[in-house]
Amino acid sequence: MRQPAVAGQFYPLHCDNLEKELARCFEGLELRERNVFGAVCPHAGYVYSGKVAAHVYATLPEADTYILFGPNHTGYGSPLSLSRETWKTPLGTIDVDLELADGFLGSIVDADELGHTYEHSIEVQLPFLQYRFGRDFKILPICMGMQDADTAVEVGNLVANLVSESRKRVVIIASSDFTHYETAERAKETDSEIIDAILNLDVPGMYDSLYRRNASVCGYGPIAAMLSASQKLGGSRATLLKYANSGDVSGDMGAVVGYAAIIVE
Repeated sequence: MRQPAVAGQFYPLHCDNLEKELARCFEGLELRERNVFGAVCPHAGYVYSGKVAAHVYATLPEADTYILFGPNHTGYGSPLSLSRETWKTPLGTIDVDLELADGFLGSIVDADELGHTYEHSIEVQLPFLQYRFGRDFKILPICMGMQDADTAVEVGNLVANLVSESRKRVVIIASSDFTHYETAERAKETDSEIIDAILNLDVPGMYDSLYRRNASVCGYGPIAAMLSASQKLGGSRATLLKYANSGDVSGDMGAVVGYAAIIVE
């Protein structure tokens, strides 16, 4: 069992309070399922990025399995870590899709729990899925410490092949925040360029912008893997649903973190 690592920090520890916080995040949003193959979703504390994240989850269709790519902030575990354990949140437990997980045996992705033990980037997505879809789904969590373009595209293509063979309904979620600790003006300028590349489904262009601007986007590998897989599965159009930053909540525009909600249909 993978126990919650950041309940009580990034989101409320107790079920009732968590449900109230999630309801706040979805307030004013229409729940309208779209034919989403993949998405980019932030992973900060719910008070800062929860409303942005809810824009994605309000559009997601019901799926057999949600594949979650997250960056490895901790440095623990394998460079590419796949979890096979059942995950627990204050809203209940979620099983991993072991059938899909078995497809990674012998690949560059390792079955490794240590990479997930203290990592928040995937964990914070799960209560949103539980709030929207209850218990009738599985997950496939992949934590990426190695995020170069070749690795990300290889992982994305592997995921797409496994999903195609399985004939399951799958949605792929890339967990990422955008610019960290720049002014709001500078963050928006940098993030707009990177988001434009994502909206054009242009993985090489995204990496070019990242390197040229020395951007502090933390989940660029998960984004690239999601884009690669989504396009191979039939995704052809990306839409920015919401962009915001932490200063919109804190009032401090001098050192913000950027958040974007993007879907690929």
